[in-house]
Amino acid sequence: MTDLLHHPLVEFTAEHAPLQFINERGERVENQQNAQFVRYLEHLNVDDLKNFYRDMMVVRRFDIEATALQRQGELALYAPLLGQEAAQVGSGQALAASDMVFPSYREHGVAHTRGMDMAKILQLFRGVDHGGWDSFEHNFHLYTLVIGSHALHAVGYAMGIQQDARMTAQRDAAAQHDAATQHSDAQAGAHFGDADAGEQGTTQPQADASSPDSASAAFRGDTSQDASHTGQAPQEAVMVYFGDGATSQGDVSEALGFAAVNNAPVVFFCQNNQWAISVPNSLQFKAPLYLRGSGFGVPGVRVDGNDVLAVHAATRWALEHARHGNGPVFIEAVTYRMGAHTTSDDPTKYRSREEEAHWRAKDPIDRIRLALEAEGAWSETDDAALSAELEGFGEYLRGYVRSLGAPEKSSMFEHVYATENVLVSEDKAWFAEYEASFVDAQGEAQ
Repeated sequence: MTDLLHHPLVEFTAEHAPLQFINERGERVENQQNAQFVRYLEHLNVDDLKNFYRDMMVVRRFDIEATALQRQGELALYAPLLGQEAAQVGSGQALAASDMVFPSYREHGVAHTRGMDMAKILQLFRGVDHGGWDSFEHNFHLYTLVIGSHALHAVGYAMGIQQDARMTAQRDAAAQHDAATQHSDAQAGAHFGDADAGEQGTTQPQADASSPDSASAAFRGDTSQDASHTGQAPQEAVMVYFGDGATSQGDVSEALGFAAVNNAPVVFFCQNNQWAISVPNSLQFKAPLYLRGSGFGVPGVRVDGNDVLAVHAATRWALEHARHGNGPVFIEAVTYRMGAHTTSDDPTKYRSREEEAHWRAKDPIDRIRLALEAEGAWSETDDAALSAELEGFGEYLRGYVRSLGAPEKSSMFEHVYATENVLVSEDKAWFAEYEASFVDAQGEAQ
């Protein structure tokens, strides 16, 4: 059994210490390292901190209820996020509504921050739907079960955002060019008018923002500069979530390469929960993961993934960096998967109780609660109101899951492609005919 407690990748050296604003005792941290990130927290007030705590508690209740439903046979499988609430809520709350999220299969907390009804996630784990939600309703893509593959999808989407911005810049430049030409023609008519009247045109069109020269780069389709440097910065970014295990997949490396050379507005958010199912960090990589992007020219930052404020600050910085045309960023949020990989996994087979206890002492929810209490920002009234809300939420989840009936068999043919496909339509028609060919117990056609 691997001793994770004394591994150099967990016992942080000063060189690789993660960004932190609240330590495990709930105390505020001020140091030279986090000073440059302070401004990304200045917008927060006490109510925001209370909302962080509330969201994390809601997400944990979802996790508890979903795990129990699976044990009761109501779900086929479930992937817990226990212990990763700060990493998900802190980063999710940093996103803008227009940003697009590409999750793996454990980002239930991020879904909550996007305003999605988390109950819909359980349609997937109950086996009645391939997803359960519209990706564009909350800009939260469907879960990806093929580890690491969605990193390429995210980068492709980010490159699409860039292309949209360039096309917008070119259209605007063309319109400015036409307007400037018309303006020039009009002035020429005024100043080079009636020669018999002694008019001598000496006034030339003044160079301004609408002149052809000022927009020439975009008008020619010059992409030597990112659109952001021509006044057409993409107003949206992309965030892709994955775990430490996914960094061993070639797709993630390829995605980093594509993102770097294309300066794509994408943030790679790695939740390093120490285990790729039963494979520890020590058997996956030799150097801290936040350095992984450096070989591709992608800057990285390491944060305490159990500190919701550190995660929030680092994510806001990374998204700002990406939106301003500075390219991708790699965030490593160091956290711990306190539960099983999925409900089919037994972590006692590969890690020690001592290790689990070590990390439970760093519980992200306890940390923010201690900070609120120390600052007099949490009362018994707050606690009672939240407890009542969580009880109602749990009841809702149980009722929702148990109300889900079996889907129509023909639904397997829906949403296979974005538009109707002849072959799929033929298969659907054949299947309907095949189903109709069966007879019931009385020998009647069904």
